[in-house]
Amino acid sequence: MNESMPESIVIIGAGATGFTAAKTLREKGFTGTVTLIGDEHAQPYRRPAVSKELLAGTKTIEQVLLGALADEIDFRHGDTVVSISADEVVLDSGDRVPFDALLLATGSRARQLDHLDGAPVFTLRTASDIEPLHAEIRRTGSLLVIGSGLIGCEAAAVARELGAEATILSADMPLSRIVPPAISELYLNLHAEKGVAIHTGVTVAAVEKLPDGTVRAIAEDGRSWEAGTVLVAVGSVANAELAVASGIETRAGIVIDAQMRTSSSNIYAAGDVAEVPNTILGGTYRSEHWNGAIDQGAAAARSMLGIGTDGLDVVDGLDVPWGWSNQYGVNLQFAGWTGSDDDYVVRGSIADRRFTAFALRGDKLVGAVGIGRPKDIRAVRALVADERPVDRALLADDNVDLTAVTVPLSGVRE
Repeated sequence: MNESMPESIVIIGAGATGFTAAKTLREKGFTGTVTLIGDEHAQPYRRPAVSKELLAGTKTIEQVLLGALADEIDFRHGDTVVSISADEVVLDSGDRVPFDALLLATGSRARQLDHLDGAPVFTLRTASDIEPLHAEIRRTGSLLVIGSGLIGCEAAAVARELGAEATILSADMPLSRIVPPAISELYLNLHAEKGVAIHTGVTVAAVEKLPDGTVRAIAEDGRSWEAGTVLVAVGSVANAELAVASGIETRAGIVIDAQMRTSSSNIYAAGDVAEVPNTILGGTYRSEHWNGAIDQGAAAARSMLGIGTDGLDVVDGLDVPWGWSNQYGVNLQFAGWTGSDDDYVVRGSIADRRFTAFALRGDKLVGAVGIGRPKDIRAVRALVADERPVDRALLADDNVDLTAVTVPLSGVRE
């Protein structure tokens, strides 16, 4: 630890990032004051379960908690921070909490639609969203999802498993942000097999409540669809308002440097809200995935304590992002920075739903998407992090064990 180690640290946001940061501070021997502030009343939990097991009702919130907080953490849950300055945060209760170092781990929220005209629609982001949406799907027996990303597709799959009708409206093909067209087509067919119609090329212009209590979505071209329940799942927005109000630099998220610092030297950011330097591909990215939240929380804690920095880039040690989606028992895993326009090399069979699709930009491996191939995905994370050239024929050859040609995988965390 450096000589200017803080004596008091405040963490705003009690999700996986904030929880991990608080835990790491104690694990690394920090004995000063740690205050963890979260606006949810729930204990820290695994957010990927929100659109999966929790919405389906197959697990309770108690079963997906992150665990006990580290010793002597002042956890203020159900509190909202209304402003920050260079040395204190102000809560909506009027309380002021001083700090030497501050971590903004405020996450993101569901993006809203314009032109809702007061129609009752749902979003799905936190534990408090689950019970009302689940109950309404049960009551009305039908769900209309606007958006075909991970959350929208998972929610439609859960609705079908609950016995409800489900329809998805989207401007793009399913999961097109992270998969190539052939895999989007796979998910179009998978949902169709389960009775879910996905209408693409749809831009929703208005959502209105009808006299009988149902809700109608109207597209710009005049087409319309009705359902008892409507879920808006059109992406997320970084919760960066506190940073903006205090003059901290933001773009799509809070801009941080290689030490996880914002433009204010004693204020750090991590997790969904942070724009992290991408030391592998250049530029910046917002991870928005589980391991990114965990990894960045730990990295921010180490940086606040000056551990292992010594002029090095803390973000160099971050794992390659990865995530997963479970729809109708089909488990999709993805790693790196994949996109629909990348050049893909496929091993296995997309048609048989057992494959790995490797994303390349030029001769550079940037990530992969796969079903039924977790070993390949783990290997890809190591290959992308190592930045070594990879032979396309090797990627395509199903007889080649990728783990035999990667760097040791012990540093790649699940």
